[in-house]
Amino acid sequence: MADDWIKKITIMGVTRLKRKVRRDRAQSARRRTDLKVQNFKPVMKSVDIEKVKEEFKAKK
Repeated sequence: MADDWIKKITIMGVTRLKRKVRRDRAQSARRRTDLKVQNFKPVMKSVDIEKVKEEFKAKK
């Protein structure tokens, strides 16, 4: 009887730790992705302004 009780405690303790580890990893992964999004800078494209002006004139 006492052995069954000890087995239940150890099993429940392990599952709780696994759950906590999974939650902590998910939390840190979310934090990392949020920081990546915050620090993202779009690539600057070089635009030829004169060419764009000519295209507008040609459309008129």
